[in-house]
Amino acid sequence: MFDKILIANRGEIAVRVIRTCQRMGIHTIAVYSDADADAAHVRLADEAHLIGEAPVGKSYLNMERILRVAQESGAQAVHPGYGLLSENARFVEMVEQAGIVFIGPRSQVMELMGDKAQARTVAEKAGVPVVPGSPGPVADEDAAVAAAEELGYPVLVKAAAGGGGIGMKVAKNEKKLRKAYQSCQRRAMSSFGDDTIYIERYIQNPRHIEVQVIADTHGNAVHLFERECSVQRRHQKVIEEAPSPFVSKHEDINLRARMTEAALALVNATEYTNAGTLEFIVGEDASFYFIEMNTRLQVEHTVTEEITGVDLVEWQIRVAFGESLPMSQDALTISGHAIECRIYAENPAKKFMPAPGHIGAYTEPSGPGVRVDSGVHADSEVTPYYDPMLAKLITHGADRDEAIARMRGALDAYQIEELVTNLSMHAELLRDEDFVAGDFHTGWLEARGK
Repeated sequence: MFDKILIANRGEIAVRVIRTCQRMGIHTIAVYSDADADAAHVRLADEAHLIGEAPVGKSYLNMERILRVAQESGAQAVHPGYGLLSENARFVEMVEQAGIVFIGPRSQVMELMGDKAQARTVAEKAGVPVVPGSPGPVADEDAAVAAAEELGYPVLVKAAAGGGGIGMKVAKNEKKLRKAYQSCQRRAMSSFGDDTIYIERYIQNPRHIEVQVIADTHGNAVHLFERECSVQRRHQKVIEEAPSPFVSKHEDINLRARMTEAALALVNATEYTNAGTLEFIVGEDASFYFIEMNTRLQVEHTVTEEITGVDLVEWQIRVAFGESLPMSQDALTISGHAIECRIYAENPAKKFMPAPGHIGAYTEPSGPGVRVDSGVHADSEVTPYYDPMLAKLITHGADRDEAIARMRGALDAYQIEELVTNLSMHAELLRDEDFVAGDFHTGWLEARGK
């Protein structure tokens, strides 16, 4: 097993990875910026190294500096967490060339599946259903209009290199399409350095359901069932759960089996290794379409862990070390139901704008079926330089009703003083009749004005 692992991330995911490493007896190396000198992941790691100034471009995205720390500290592997450099194929290639193990897929596969247009082509060849769309990237604005006219409005304008809802807009007519095309191109170039755009038919009132997969280097691949991620705001997930209540309602048509089989078909077609997530849009008629693959651990991996009993970070590490998967597909089962709420420093009264500031008293909820993955502590600062997510609150119950009841109690018990957060929004949503009934879609949250 690895002796030393560098975690190339910050916040709650860095803390999450460090805890598993330490449980496995692995020495952990943290990196941090000037703004994170007192951060939780820095306090917890066995050693920590300053990598630059607060802006991410001068610290957490500084590939050369992070790699130098890995080499000088004797790290045998790098865990990227999610976000930041986790899906940067160039960084993976640099790590590989340095003789250090990247805990994730190979750089070539990451580059292939990280491009949405290429991933779509691969999926079609593997027999995985995809949303009807342009056969590839559209060359210019007029080509986008021609593709939309053939598909029929409304359409979705998407950045090929995008993620997290960045560079994505719905267009209901030609005028709005032209405006959306220009906007998505600009946003994609500024965020990803790639302004490639493609067009898809927009599926009305869809569910966003994803399948967790993991594969080793010995030809073994398994799925760990699905997650429901339909409660979103501006294409950003807000609440996730596993299993999907929608999929569970459609067991009569084997929806779960068909979606997970499609996910594994794509894994096998690309010879993918390590953890990944296949994201699908699911129509009201239960038709499903592949939209993209996330070649990393997801924020919401926690709900999958809760219903399967699997530590996905540990599995990632073992697979990267060359071990076979610890369990076969037949041994994996769903136990109960889990829900995750993303806790942000954001102001619900100001359109959920980020609300950095000082954390005074801080008390996390606890009790049966309650888990908190946090990256903050009392008397600390939430700076304006990074994503304002403070923690993920997860509850598990024997069924969905119990998971919801536990989440309500946990939200009420969570105390974060002196900082504006979205705790009140979550408390309200967990008592909403539509949410309790599992009757929602990706546009539901914004339609109700939240």
